Order: sequence, then structure tokens, then C-alpha cells
Amino acid sequence: MENDEKLKKLTELHTKALQGGGEDKIAKQHQKGKLTARERLDELLDTSSFHEIGQFITPRVDSAESDTEKILGDGVVTGYGQINGRTVFVYAQDFTVKGGALGEMQSTKICRIMDLAYENGAPIIGLIDSGGARIQEGVYSLGGYGEIFRRNSLYSGIIPQISIILGPCAGGAAYSPALTDLIIMVEKQSYMFLTGPNVIKTVTGEEVDFEDLGGAAVHLSTSGTASLTARSESDALRLCRTVIDYLPANNAENPPCIAPSDDPQRKDIELNTIVPVDPGMPYSMHDVIHHVMDHSSFVELQATFAPNAIVGFARLDGGSVGVVAQEPSSMAGVIDIDASDKICRFVQLCDCFNLPIITFVDSPGFLPGVNQEHGGIIRHGAKVLFAYSVSCVPKVSVVTRKAYGGAYIVMSSKYLGTDFSFAWPSAEIAVMGPEGAANILYANQIKNAADPVKERNNLTELYKEKFLNPYAAAQAGHIDDVIEPCQTRPIIISALKTLRQKQVQHPIRKHGNSPV
Repeated sequence: MENDEKLKKLTELHTKALQGGGEDKIAKQHQKGKLTARERLDELLDTSSFHEIGQFITPRVDSAESDTEKILGDGVVTGYGQINGRTVFVYAQDFTVKGGALGEMQSTKICRIMDLAYENGAPIIGLIDSGGARIQEGVYSLGGYGEIFRRNSLYSGIIPQISIILGPCAGGAAYSPALTDLIIMVEKQSYMFLTGPNVIKTVTGEEVDFEDLGGAAVHLSTSGTASLTARSESDALRLCRTVIDYLPANNAENPPCIAPSDDPQRKDIELNTIVPVDPGMPYSMHDVIHHVMDHSSFVELQATFAPNAIVGFARLDGGSVGVVAQEPSSMAGVIDIDASDKICRFVQLCDCFNLPIITFVDSPGFLPGVNQEHGGIIRHGAKVLFAYSVSCVPKVSVVTRKAYGGAYIVMSSKYLGTDFSFAWPSAEIAVMGPEGAANILYANQIKNAADPVKERNNLTELYKEKFLNPYAAAQAGHIDDVIEPCQTRPIIISALKTLRQKQVQHPIRKHGNSPV
């Protein structure tokens, strides 16, 4: 009889824990079109794979709350489960409990699950829906954030860390997602900011609403904080399931390889004519990527932030790769401050988790201008140099058209340790564009000519024939081969097979001092 009572109490506690903040608050959550923490985990993880940890945890006794307010679980659901059969550790903040605000014991639960993820070499996924620090717990809640931030930093580059923002993410709560590898936000529902609209109005006099201050569109297009956005919670959770499939469980493993569904020898003849004869005409590098990569495998990150640069995951012959490119149809593919940051961050991510990097080059150079120079384009551009130079993963580059000056060097050139560098016949590899080069090289000849304009045009054409082609670079060994564009896919696949056992030993050090 005594055992029956104990089991009955266990069942009652389990039931109480599952209720979160109670039926009324769950109903309010649903009225907003939002799922509860456990409903979100059910959609994220494989069916019936979730195992919860820390269900009975409550706030410390001496906090400024009464016993009746101490809800089991303390506003976060933590545990482990599977995504497509692979183990992941997860935590989901419960907005029905004190608005998901973080307290000491909630932090303890999150830190525990992060430690387990690290110790077992598995990804950690955070479902964020929180108003920030729990005011009534004072410094305990602030200390809790510090513990989470420290783990985000220590485990960075060891296990994949993904944040899915499903509601407000205010104040210190925004720093943890910013330290993770990928951030997925929900349009018109999730927000990230350090100081809210009311504080901003008081301090600066600016009037702004939540959406314009820190909505998904702002962070995808303007700040570059978000990696991906989705129209609904369900879409965001499905997106997470998709991107996690491109990443290994940890830095000691190779990225997953699926059964190929696309012919590795496929040669799309459209690539032979995709680059216009007129070097001033734009074309779509996205089209190039889709022709070269496995069908429908490209997942672009930060699509509307610095659209002159392209980064994302894809598959080649079933294997995961990272793709970096310029988009000639946006600012002619020029590299600016934002594009530099975007490329650097992604190259580092690929190097952390052993994804080969495929770089498509078509850039006339770095963006000129006082604002760019004063904004630190030298410092930001150096990030790209640093990231490519220290990365140890297999690297293959393809120059499709323009590769001028510094833009040629920073975009995975052989000088930075790229394994194979290829060029299309349309490639233009030089210090600068032909008009500028002719003006400098032949200044006196043009000045003294009977018809300076005609002379300049003739000398510009001469420069093009002599220098502005891939064969000069190939003759010097700076390009490994000039290839027919439609051969790009099978050639890269062959190169990656050759590089499968690549090993690089850099000088021993704590870490480099990367420009920031």
C-alpha cells in the first residue's frame, strides 16, 4: 500500500511538471499562435525520442518567491533526443513560467545539459523564449547567464551549437545565441535586442517598435545576427532538422554523408554559357552553385545580409561541403565590410566542423569609399585572409570571371593554402581592371598619342590579351588548371576524394590573434 502511494505521488508530480505555468497560461500561449516548450521539442525531435532531465528542479528556497510560485522544472525543459537518428541535447525555455525568465536553477539545468552535450560529443540546441534575467533572483540570475556564456565559449568549435529564437530574447539573453554557430528566427514572432523600445526612447529619444528594432527581418538583413528565418515555429524547427544534417556531431568527426541521389559525373552544358561575353554584364552565381552542387542541396545562410557574398551548406556526391562565393548581380560581387564578416564567420564554422570549402570567385575588388575605409575595411578584410589561411579543411576554388587584386588573394587563393585552384576560360586574374591598368602602365604613351582615346582603347585591349586571362596565372602555377565550366562538378568531386585524408599541422600555439 505504501508503494502505491509513492507511485501515485510520482505520477502526480510528473503531471504537475508537464503543466508548466498552468492551463490558463498554456491557453494564452496557444492564442498567440505559439507552441509550448514540450510541443516544440516534439516537433524538433524524432517521434518518442525525447528523454527529459531535471523535471523536478525548483528555485532555491531563499529566493523572493513563495512556495506556491515554485513551479517544477523552473521554466525550462531540458534533455536529449534524436534528429534523424542522431543524438542531440536540447533545452527549451517555457514562456508559461514567468515569461521564460532565467533564474539560477534554470541556468543550472541548461549548463548541465550543455556539459552533457560536450562530454558526449553531441550538438546542443537551445529553443529560446525568454524575457531575460529573473529580476527577483538578483545577482543569482546574472551569474546564471555568465555560466551559460562561459560554456558557449568553451565548447565553441567542439560541438555544434544552434539557437532557435521563438519569442523575445532580451538583454543578456541575446548574448548566448550570439555565441552559438547558427541562429534561426521566426518572422513576426521572435525578437533580439539588448535594450527594448522603452529604454531606447528614454535614453536617446528614438521611437521604434519590437519588429523594427530586433525582428527576424532586421537580424537577417541588417545586423547579420540571424543565419536563417522561417515563417512559423514549425518551419523553424524543420529548418533546424535540415541544417543539423550537414554538420558532424563534434569536431573529431567527419560531416555526415548521405547516399548520393545525383550523378557525380553530371555536366550541365548551361555552365558553358552562363558567364556573359561582356565582362560588365551580371549573371547569377546562385545558378552556378545549383548546377554544380547536388540537386536541391544548397541551404543559403544570411541570404539577405551582404547579398554580394554567398555562404551556405550543400552536398557534393552526398557529402557535406561549405560554399563561399560572390554574387555578380549584387554590387558586382564587390567585397565590403559586411561581406568580409559574413565570409570569415562561415569559413571558421566550416573549419571547426571539417566541412570542405568550395569557393567560387568573381569579384572586382574591395569596395572603395571613405565610409568603408573609416569603417575598417582593412581590418574586416583581414578577417577573411586570416580565416582562409588558418583553416585546415580541404579547400577548392574556382575563378569564374573577375579576380582582381586583393579580392583575388583573399578568396581562397593558393597563397593562403588552398589545395586546388581552378579557373574557367572566362576568368580575368589581374592586379586591377584593364582600363585602370592601361592608364598606369601606358600613361606616357597615351598622353603623347595623336588620338589618346583610341590609343587608350588599343592598349587596354592589348593588356587584356596579354594579362587578363587565366592562362598567364596557370603558366606561373598559381592556377592548377583551366577547365571547361560544365566539367566543374565532376572535377571538384574528384578533388575532394583526393583530399579525403588531408592533414595539416600548424605551429603549436594557444590561438592566433585574429583581427576583429
